[in-house]
Amino acid sequence: MADRDHGTGPTDETRAAYVFGVTLQFDPPAATVSPDRIETIVRIPAPDPGREGWLLFRDRLWHGEVSDPERFRRPLRERLGLEDAPGIEIVDASFRELRTDASYLRDLRDAVESDPTPFADDDPDAVLHAYLGSSIHVRE
Repeated sequence: MADRDHGTGPTDETRAAYVFGVTLQFDPPAATVSPDRIETIVRIPAPDPGREGWLLFRDRLWHGEVSDPERFRRPLRERLGLEDAPGIEIVDASFRELRTDASYLRDLRDAVESDPTPFADDDPDAVLHAYLGSSIHVRE
């Protein structure tokens, strides 16, 4: 699966993004599609640490993998605008990386350190490793 991101940062608009490989299956009721399965890259902007939604890594990932793939597909369908597209199914979604710049990663570590309550550890590096594994990619 090719990642066609030619930019230098996480995304054009954000300091960080969660990157997923997603496989879509097409089964439209009134047509045939070829190929009927495609793989693509999905980038979900990472909210600034401490802001609403910033704990996506804690809620959806474990050791660099999607922790509950079935449960993850519903919000992913919504984010992709597929909730009213019954002929398109997400058949696979795998976490690739947190693509970030150095300042976002520093802010993320600081947020974990300042309030470790939501986590099972108070060491920011241990927390990030527990959820993201080794899938943190710092880009400038």
